[in-house]
Amino acid sequence: MIENPPKHFVIFHHPKVKESLGLAEEIAAFIKKQGAVAEYSSIDDEAKRASASEADMLIALGGDGTMLRVGRLGAFNSQPVLGINLGRLGFLMDVQPQGWPGVMRRLLCGEYRLEERLMLHVAHCQNGVTLRAYEILNELAISRGAVVRPIRLQTAVDDTPLTTYVADGLIASTPTGSTAYALAVGGPILAPEAKSILLVPIAPHLCMDRALILPPETVVEVTIRTDHQALFSADGQRSTPLQDQDVLRVRASQHVARFVRMTPPTDFYKTLADRMVKNPAADKAK
Repeated sequence: MIENPPKHFVIFHHPKVKESLGLAEEIAAFIKKQGAVAEYSSIDDEAKRASASEADMLIALGGDGTMLRVGRLGAFNSQPVLGINLGRLGFLMDVQPQGWPGVMRRLLCGEYRLEERLMLHVAHCQNGVTLRAYEILNELAISRGAVVRPIRLQTAVDDTPLTTYVADGLIASTPTGSTAYALAVGGPILAPEAKSILLVPIAPHLCMDRALILPPETVVEVTIRTDHQALFSADGQRSTPLQDQDVLRVRASQHVARFVRMTPPTDFYKTLADRMVKNPAADKAK
């Protein structure tokens, strides 16, 4: 039970999901009838994203990708985020579209819990200069490019050399991301509120092939050694090229994502078991 229920909502819908705009309008009208404030916008609207800091709560309408984007946005302002699933997998979402009216009534009464999710801060450095930093909710994925040859990734933990991965790539994941790309390449599943950094190599060749679970105060430094194309991607966004001797420095972020949950903590394991039996994303091509 939350002592001070939210009174001001911003609803973000995915512009490529047809039903999301209509649902955003319905939810906003419902909230206003209850005496609260509600606005809605496309998640691609930069101006609305910038002004959303005034809200008490954000609502994401879409799939897991939308939840990641809104989750990062909310983390910068310590705003909780409710996800309503309009995607295929919806692993991060807590609410199905048909159940939203009851959920909104409970939200307005403070009948929900908050689930804190660790995030990562990643700095991309070149010749000793930080080119750009990223706040990541799912994972950092380092990978080879189009040439089917492994890259070498000299990896250190807290300034102590760990190993040189000779592999197709390396994933540095949060517990949230442990059920995404990291899981697909054989990594362990971490409880969503765990405070750990996960390292998982991608197709390692004659080198350390086990995943590592590191404490949150750890700093991981990866130096790229390659004579062909290498890339990295933050939370599945557009890939950025890497040059030989570039460094990616990973640590826990000062920001924490807060997901609104209407279900008990054990529901994570039920959802996980359901997805393992039948992956909704498998029907995407139909």
